[in-house]
Amino acid sequence: MNAINRRTLLRGGLAIAAAAGTGVLTACTGDRRGQRQPADSFVAPDGEEVRTAETRRNPGTIRDVRLTALTGPVDLGGLTTTTWSYDGVLPGRPIRVTAGEVVRATLANQLPTHTTIHWHGLALRNDADGVPDLTQPPIPTSGEHVYQFTAAHPGTYWFHPHAGLQLDRGLYAPLIVEDPREPLAYDDEWIVVLDDWLDGIDGRDPDREFKQLRAGMMGNGHQMGGHQMGGSSSRLLGGDAGDVSYPHFLLNGRLPAAPVAYRGRPGTRLRLRIINAGGDTAFRVALAGHSMQVTHTDGFPVQPVDTDALLVGMGERYDVLVTLADGVFPLVALAEGKNATALGLVRTGSGGTPPASIRPRELNGRLVSYRDLVATEAVRLPDRAPDRTIDLRLTGSMMRYDWGFNDLSFDPGRIEPVRSGERVQINLVNTTEMWHPVHLHGHTFALGETGPRKDTAVVLPRQTLPISFDADNPGLWMVHCHNIYHAEAGMMTLLGYQR
Repeated sequence: MNAINRRTLLRGGLAIAAAAGTGVLTACTGDRRGQRQPADSFVAPDGEEVRTAETRRNPGTIRDVRLTALTGPVDLGGLTTTTWSYDGVLPGRPIRVTAGEVVRATLANQLPTHTTIHWHGLALRNDADGVPDLTQPPIPTSGEHVYQFTAAHPGTYWFHPHAGLQLDRGLYAPLIVEDPREPLAYDDEWIVVLDDWLDGIDGRDPDREFKQLRAGMMGNGHQMGGHQMGGSSSRLLGGDAGDVSYPHFLLNGRLPAAPVAYRGRPGTRLRLRIINAGGDTAFRVALAGHSMQVTHTDGFPVQPVDTDALLVGMGERYDVLVTLADGVFPLVALAEGKNATALGLVRTGSGGTPPASIRPRELNGRLVSYRDLVATEAVRLPDRAPDRTIDLRLTGSMMRYDWGFNDLSFDPGRIEPVRSGERVQINLVNTTEMWHPVHLHGHTFALGETGPRKDTAVVLPRQTLPISFDADNPGLWMVHCHNIYHAEAGMMTLLGYQR
């Protein structure tokens, strides 16, 4: 659907939320089968149930943060482009808190359009989730909004807008929730944020790109997005690697020709917090000359497992430990299936800068997969049969660009009901020829009985991925593809807690 229609539908979602909170409106909502339910049967984003759940998190010390979303120049490392960012910095400055503390973040909007912040991966109160016209009114130009929520779970998270295609500009930053009883032993850490970049390059921007994808017509030599890339294909992703042809790929906001460097000493035990903030690109990540030990995915711990490389879909995060050798080592993030890389350096000794085109052998070595990851006992979901099963078919095609769930584009009046206390299983059934990183707001889910706890997971073409979660965070929550162009086309839906 186009952006105007999407905003119209979202306004309908706010009316549903209002009805759920006040019981004044008598509107009905429909599920995917066309059945109708009274809107006031769902918990409102700011309802009593949401406030009660927040109280149970035992809010601690308040940490105040101020952010400004603005338009201006950003230096990518010898190439300056005009984009949207937080405070003129790419990525935005990390927010760090300790688990149990309260984030009170004031966002000032100096963009030419409305915006919000979504706090990706956090099981937070629903009215702080940042979905415009659903959990909050959009923040207008020159307006401000205060987000206040308890950061209950330690881990690597991040934040970005949930308005149109704004994520595919420069509006993103890490959010690190530290564990006051950190069980890992390490000496230092480095946050690594990966991104695919087109904004401001040769007159391109995400909105124009989306129009071309929707039209399926030639424009600026980018017909059908990634299908003009000379074979945007990946065996790991089951075929087509992406829709969009990006001119650049960034690591911590820098081009491979001017890489950012971590400087340390040989023998340092380094924790890498890796975040994929891209719009349409999975990255295969490796540190030359090193093995990595995976300790967390999407903020939650797993039993440590060694690997040479990681495949990180949009929205996913991985924490790994490495023991640094002596020298200069490239940290390479291969844009999977797109024949280009983002690059960073680890410097612990003397040596020259490797070429930007370097491809370390570790990229083709051991590659950890979901089936290799086992949740630690502390975060493993208790063994329990599902109380409710929801089938979500991922549907659509590149040619029509009609991405959706169950052959339907996003409609905020269509809500899948759940109840507090239920074990919910969602079967993500990918009927398409594309891969999709699917993100669930406000919860983490388990992959299998002992699999990792995640909030974003890659669903390969023609595959089914069952995910399970405990319904313990009341409100109205998005489920969507984290390919920003697929989401904007309509691959989004809602879960709603019934009263």
